[in-house]
Amino acid sequence: MKSSVSEDLGCRRGDFSRKHYGSVELLISSDADGAIQRAGRFRVENGSSDENATALPGTWRRTDVHLENPEYHTRWYFKYFLGQVHQNYIGNDAEKSPFFLSVTLSDQNNQRVPQYRAILWRKTGTQKICLPYSPTKTLSVKSILSAMNLDKFEKGPREIFHPEIQKDLLVLEEQEGSVNFKFGVLFAKDGQLTDDDMFSNEIGSDAFQKFLNLLGDTITLKGWTGYRGGLDTKNDTTGIHSVYTVYQGHEIMFHVSTMLPYSKENKQQVERKRHIGNDIVTIVFQEGEEPSPAFKPSMIRSHFTHIFALVRYDQQNDNYRLKIFSEESVPLFGPPLPSPPVFTDHQEFRDFLLVKLINGEKATLETPTFAQKRRRTLDMLIRSLYQDLMPDLHKNMLNRRSFSDVLPESPKSARKKEEARQAEFVRIGQALKLKSIVRGDAPSSLAASGICKKEPWEPQCFCSNFPHEAVCADPWGQALLVSTDAGVLLVDDDLPAVPVFDKTLPVKQMHVLEALDLLILRADKGKDARLFVFRLSAVQKGIEGRQAVKGKCDCRENKLEKTKGCHLYAINTHHSRELRIVVAIRNKLLLITRKHNKPCGVTSISLLSPLSESPVEEFQYIREICLSDSPAVMTLVDGPTEESDNLICVAYRHQFDVVNESTGEAFRLHHVEANRVNFVAAIDVYEDGEAGLLLCYNYSCIYKKVCPFNGGSFLVQPSASDFQFCWNQAPYAIVCAFPYLLAFTPDSMEIRLVVNGNLVHTAVVPQLQLVASRSDIYFTATTSVNEVSSGGSSKGASAHNSPQTPPGRDTPVFPSSPGEGEVPSKNLYKIPLRNLVGRSIERPLKSPLVSKVITPPTSIGIGIAAIPVTHSLSLSRMEIKEIASRTRRELLGLSDDGGPRSEGAPKPKSKARKRLEENQGGPKPETVRSTSSDRITSSSLESPSTSEANPEGLYQSASSEQDPGAEREGSPVWGSSPFQLPAYLDEDIIDLK
Repeated sequence: MKSSVSEDLGCRRGDFSRKHYGSVELLISSDADGAIQRAGRFRVENGSSDENATALPGTWRRTDVHLENPEYHTRWYFKYFLGQVHQNYIGNDAEKSPFFLSVTLSDQNNQRVPQYRAILWRKTGTQKICLPYSPTKTLSVKSILSAMNLDKFEKGPREIFHPEIQKDLLVLEEQEGSVNFKFGVLFAKDGQLTDDDMFSNEIGSDAFQKFLNLLGDTITLKGWTGYRGGLDTKNDTTGIHSVYTVYQGHEIMFHVSTMLPYSKENKQQVERKRHIGNDIVTIVFQEGEEPSPAFKPSMIRSHFTHIFALVRYDQQNDNYRLKIFSEESVPLFGPPLPSPPVFTDHQEFRDFLLVKLINGEKATLETPTFAQKRRRTLDMLIRSLYQDLMPDLHKNMLNRRSFSDVLPESPKSARKKEEARQAEFVRIGQALKLKSIVRGDAPSSLAASGICKKEPWEPQCFCSNFPHEAVCADPWGQALLVSTDAGVLLVDDDLPAVPVFDKTLPVKQMHVLEALDLLILRADKGKDARLFVFRLSAVQKGIEGRQAVKGKCDCRENKLEKTKGCHLYAINTHHSRELRIVVAIRNKLLLITRKHNKPCGVTSISLLSPLSESPVEEFQYIREICLSDSPAVMTLVDGPTEESDNLICVAYRHQFDVVNESTGEAFRLHHVEANRVNFVAAIDVYEDGEAGLLLCYNYSCIYKKVCPFNGGSFLVQPSASDFQFCWNQAPYAIVCAFPYLLAFTPDSMEIRLVVNGNLVHTAVVPQLQLVASRSDIYFTATTSVNEVSSGGSSKGASAHNSPQTPPGRDTPVFPSSPGEGEVPSKNLYKIPLRNLVGRSIERPLKSPLVSKVITPPTSIGIGIAAIPVTHSLSLSRMEIKEIASRTRRELLGLSDDGGPRSEGAPKPKSKARKRLEENQGGPKPETVRSTSSDRITSSSLESPSTSEANPEGLYQSASSEQDPGAEREGSPVWGSSPFQLPAYLDEDIIDLK
């Protein structure tokens, strides 16, 4: 029996390769006479060289484009703290180094998920975590710092009351990097081999001008009020024109070599090199065919430029070819180039190129050179701020109480004074936020990061109104076998659930192995816990024959011997090999294998002789291994050969160990330096066929390369490929589906990249519970049927809780929980694994410039038409003042007449928005702006074919061209998705240029 597609994908989900991100080469440049000029080591990304290879699941043919560590998700202080009531503390650690701690209690996008957010500022960097909120338990500063592994202090933290501290902390956060970027653009003619020749090109070609028009808009520098990227906007000393664009909230200024001042007397063109040579990222547009002498980074004399993007234009086929050079010390960054790296869709190419360059500059800031400078600056700022505050230690500015409770209740005698202080605190914070927005340095506009674009992690509603508490599950064909409080049920979409086992058999773990015709269960708890094995065909026969539901007494023949009292078990993931089961009984490990080690063995035997209904006799006990403690996490790792080199990774006490299955010898893999350890997972991944482990505990995730055995021993040694990162919220489960890592918490899903741990998305999902992840990912989430809160609609309430329009109230007011008068509705959702690991095959990359037709993910399911938006570069000064004045009134919670505005009051429309509505025939009900597009050409708006084909004015998504089967597998059911549209979709976008 062949394995199903989902099982095959499940086996490949942990297979990945860094080769998708290029390989390091020594590049040597020479002059026209062949003399060597310079040399350097760069990582070269040129797509896959084998263009005729068969496309397998997980193979890169087209890639998903994501901004890594997007500022809207990472700039916490601006988004959640500034202009809100929060507490700030100052203290010294055990090494006498000062630190600052900021804590706030917030609600995630008005989705009824109150939680604490904490930021720890230290000279080594910034650490951010989320902590659960409990109305009955007050969180202390000491417990927050302990969660951040800071337990020892020279001096206990004291609270800072002065509102001006917000300005200083905002400066600390801005050290993470600018939200705006400047990129160099260098024009190189065919055959030019030195940077002097390239910088001496006075004008470009028609193809180069076409490329510049694709990148952005040509603007006049004199009088320019937007982001200038170091160019002169008063006296034209750096040229008359430049190229500028806005991409997903980032303002980008391009330093174009042919637009910078040119000097016939100066062969080195110092004025041009002064700007482009000091850019971290440079685009080199090279004319000529591919066989001509290619560009090499060593041709450019610059110690500052770390990334070069080589662009070639094929005029005959009207496509662009891309090649990326990154200095060796730059960490890996995505998206990886498609194979081949040729783009026929020009808007798709623009989208890919800009994301690649933005991610590349962010990655460069993590190199030792830039990271050391940032740490020195951060250390200097923290020490300077500490010295300024400590003289006021005995004044009212600092709280003398150490470890005071977060957000304490003020005593009645001082309540008015405290309220006045909080009002002043909020006012100053909101003024700082408004100033940052008007200045263009705020990450608030980054809310428009492709919300209308279909993402691979978008779920489908598998079963609505699921009435049971799910414990665990595993897919069986197109259905799902779920263990619940009512027994084991077979669930298939919205069809009635079919009972398989009653609740007398409480199942805690299960595996459905269709290729082996096996069902493995771990049931009961404590001393009565056992492992049970069933034939899937026998279970299916009982379901089809409508036999009586089996209970615990009917499964005696299916018990595996010697497994009494087991609390955990694990199986090997690659079923092409012999099935191996390791059962943990306290501190003992039992290794059990199946006698029929070939998948086709079951089928061949069944043709010759009838099999018994119970497959217990097919399993054999191999050996017993004793550990020093009971394992909390256990994973099997396949060795490089099919000999005796398989491993068992176990986690207990404060360590992860690997155990040789053949000898039982244990070796230390990682020791956890923390007082309390919550082990989450040990995930086996295979990089180019070599085993590795992702070790997850508390907030940390560490990748360790597993070295092969040598003579039966295991050598633990650090590898250059080892890396680690921290989650923002402590997860209870981790799922690996290359290129993504998904962390599940009780109320959110955090999505990062496997190769570098960079954050790509955080989704708020109230009461999230993962139930299955071996192939497709299944989870339950509770959403409230009543979408309207007491303060008005959820849309209106969320509009006052965004970074652009923070609420005017002093403390967060959370809606009542679903248990207090509302009916909870629990749905079962599915994220197809194919979309995560094989989506690049199913659906080609689509440009975010195509407006999508979306439906809000609520139970109401109202259709919303996305209105395309262009970034106007010709706003008058009066319009800018009018927008800034209106934004200030919104930030301060005032209406047009100067009084406080209620949450339900309609928001005044800007002139630009009124003109947009008039051009489209008046305002349309239930419409929002499409924020997935940052730049739409006028021809795309005025195309007659679009309006004729779609008379209602809705733009068709590019996904309509994809394979019908892929659409059925990958399209989420928006009407019941747990991912709520963020608040900022209903707001006027501030466009201050």
